[in-house]
Order: sequence, then structure tokens, then C-alpha cells
Amino acid sequence: MTAHEPKIALVTGANKGIGCEVARQLAARGFRVILGARRPEAGRKTAAELALAGSAVEFLELDIADDAGITRAGRELAERVDHLDVLVNNAGILEDGDASVREVAAGVVRRTFATNALGPLLVTQAMLPLLLKAPAGARVVNVSSGAGALNDMTSWAPAYSISKTALNAVTCQFAAALRTHQIAVNSACPGWVRTDMGGAGATRTVEQGADTIVWLATEAPASLTGRFVRDRQVIEW
Repeated sequence: MTAHEPKIALVTGANKGIGCEVARQLAARGFRVILGARRPEAGRKTAAELALAGSAVEFLELDIADDAGITRAGRELAERVDHLDVLVNNAGILEDGDASVREVAAGVVRRTFATNALGPLLVTQAMLPLLLKAPAGARVVNVSSGAGALNDMTSWAPAYSISKTALNAVTCQFAAALRTHQIAVNSACPGWVRTDMGGAGATRTVEQGADTIVWLATEAPASLTGRFVRDRQVIEW
């Protein structure tokens, strides 16, 4: 990569919400952004809208709950780029906001874990060959949630909360495994953000929600790895 070539970032679940804003902010910083989304029509539409605003954004079909689809996406991306500087595992689901752990359906738990914990693990594995080729070291940001913090966990949204705890464990595992390969891996808590998931009553804008994620992907110390971060500060797991 020469001084004139942009860094490359993949953001999953980026056709709307926090993911879209992360893609927009990274593109505004000069990144070539690969916008991952499971629905081609929505993903292409968002990528085109961002590109119209002058951003270097392109679409990649990526359903993180589809193991074979993740493998295909990894192969396709490797045909487009020769390395990856940043991976943001943003895609996630929340289906059990009103459920109790006493009765949450097994199907909901399985779907939530497949998307929120196993998906980021498999995506990181699939993109690892490209991340290892980053000229100046790569960064992986897993978009987690304070709901997954064990130190003050409540009974809210059990499948979602426990899946984010598992995602934090995925972060710790990759951080330890990749520490000597110049790849920083961290979890980010965006806070309660006004998106389709967060709802209209949430306290933060998408810009505020994306801030720590983008900071970890760009400006945070390279030595910061294996941590849970909110508002650019390390927090308890």
C-alpha cells in the first residue's frame, strides 16, 4: 500500500443504523469501505447513497448467520482487495426485549447466538488472511453492548444480553491469539442509540453511537487490545 492508497475497512450490517454511520465516518476519513449486508437490495442502495455523497463505499453480500455465505464473502473480498485494515463486526439482532429468562424460547436464543456471537467469530476467521496482510497492523472492533457486561447485568433481554457476553469472550480470545500479529481486537459499547433496534426513545444519536467504534478502528492506541470500551474509555466486562 502506498501513501496514496486508502485503508480498507469491512463493516457488517452496514445498510442502516450504527453500521451505516460507521461506514460513513470511515469513508469520510479516507477509507475504502466495504459495506456488508445480508439483503442485497438494501445494501446496494445504501452503498450507492454513500457513494453519491463522495464516499468510497461498495457493497458485499454478507449474512453473518449463514456459514457458507460467510465463506463465499471471504473469497469474494479476497478477489477485490489484497488486505484489510479494519473489520467492524456490527451486525446483530435483538428479538427478546420483553422476554424473561424463565421462558425465553430456545429458537430465539439459538438465532441470537448464531448472529451476535458465532457470526462475528466466523467472519473474523474468514477475514483473517486479509487482516494479517495489513501493512501497518489491523484492527477488529466487535460491537457489543453494556447489556452483556457481567458486572451489572440485569434480567433484560436474556438471549441478547448473554449473546453479547459471549461476543466479549470472542473478543478476548482473538485478542490473545492475535496479540503478536499486530492485530488489535476490542469490544465497543455504543450506548442506547436511536436506531430500529434502540427505538425512538434512545438517548444517543447514531453519530454518538458510532464514535467509539470509529475511534477504535482509527485513532486508539495500537496497544489497546482485548478490552471493552465505551465513550473511548475502558469499562468492566
